[in-house]
Amino acid sequence: MSEESRYPVPPEVLARFAEYGRESSTLAVLRHAQIAEKMGLSATDHKALDLAARAEGPLTAGEIARVTGLSTGAVTGVIDRLERAGFVRRVRDANDRRKVLVEVLPLDEDKVAPLFSSALVVTEKVLEKFTPAERDVIERYQSELNALLREDVLGGNP
Repeated sequence: MSEESRYPVPPEVLARFAEYGRESSTLAVLRHAQIAEKMGLSATDHKALDLAARAEGPLTAGEIARVTGLSTGAVTGVIDRLERAGFVRRVRDANDRRKVLVEVLPLDEDKVAPLFSSALVVTEKVLEKFTPAERDVIERYQSELNALLREDVLGGNP
């Protein structure tokens, strides 16, 4: 693999991007808190559910702790609340009956999709202002940022 090109970032540019990131992060947290509330969940429960739903199959509580960065004790509470709300269920592992897995139940898309529709509308309105080539650069930036944030926040866990 060839070494990537690197370009110096002036402090004022870094400060601008840091402020964009700060505002974007705050707005994303608030949006997801609103969505979570409409689903009857806390923001943490909502995002833990999202991460569990992206996994390939049921997860153990320990695996959920690993992908969320939460303690196993906190994850037990999250799973309890998600189970009470009807989003997950605990099941025994078919191969090892001692192991308990958390299975994400199918979501009612008719109820959930409208909660995210405004985010898609906003995204489309913004992307319409950029050429396909510019979108490629934006996508590359977002992909690189997410990869480094994932490593920083979750230690590289998918």
